[in-house]
Amino acid sequence: MNRGYYWLITALSIPAFLWLIPTLWMISLSFQPNEVLARTTSTTAFGLIPVPFTAGNYAALFSFGQTPMWFLNSAIVALGMTLGVLAVSTTAGYALARLEFPFKRAILVLCLVGLMVPEQAVFIPLYTMFADLGWHNSYHALILPRMAVPIGVFLMMQFFKSIPKDIEEAARIDGVGWLQIFWHIMLPLARPAMMTLAILTFLYAWNDYLWPLVSAREPERFTITLGLASIQSNFAQSEGLGRVMASGVIASLPVVILFLMFQRHVVRAMTAGGTKG
Repeated sequence: MNRGYYWLITALSIPAFLWLIPTLWMISLSFQPNEVLARTTSTTAFGLIPVPFTAGNYAALFSFGQTPMWFLNSAIVALGMTLGVLAVSTTAGYALARLEFPFKRAILVLCLVGLMVPEQAVFIPLYTMFADLGWHNSYHALILPRMAVPIGVFLMMQFFKSIPKDIEEAARIDGVGWLQIFWHIMLPLARPAMMTLAILTFLYAWNDYLWPLVSAREPERFTITLGLASIQSNFAQSEGLGRVMASGVIASLPVVILFLMFQRHVVRAMTAGGTKG
């Protein structure tokens, strides 16, 4: 059995490495001089070893004064969107899973229909609404449209449904109201699902490009994805392929670190959801 286990790990490692080759190549190119890359991108070991080595691409990128500001904007937008999605999804999910109120079924159907509507289909109404309010080129214009996500409500609703009703009924017998039940009992039990939703929302918000492209008009409100794209529209403007690759590494590094730090919470939530469902 041990030998079969090692063979399985080896078999899975090969496609995983093949999947990582483009990422490793991007990292390698980001550490090579642009004058070398102008001649060829084929270096030692199929381009995976940066020879010759230089950190000048990263230094030049951060010497551009607006890059730290774009990082800050992305952090504010991603954290704000994550907190907003958690607040809306947990309260709406609990209400749909546990409470009885008029038009509950109709609201649930609308929520499920929202899962089938492409986000690009609502860009024009969103743009018009925020333009009428004069909110474009602001943090709340980048955060508010993505706070109510149907998939988040559906995820939390399914998780709250999986919690045994005996826990809630015992609290009601003791005279505890539904708000206290939600805050002191349900939310602590829902931490794995909330952690999963928070990580996925943060990753989505950090990598989002289309809505910031529509709403953010001034460089002072660009997110990191939009800002880096604005300076690498062509190789001449971005001063070489190495700078383009360095910007890609910088933009993806925070989300990679975040996922590596919290991946066990995602796995635990997925496992719990699968066993309870």
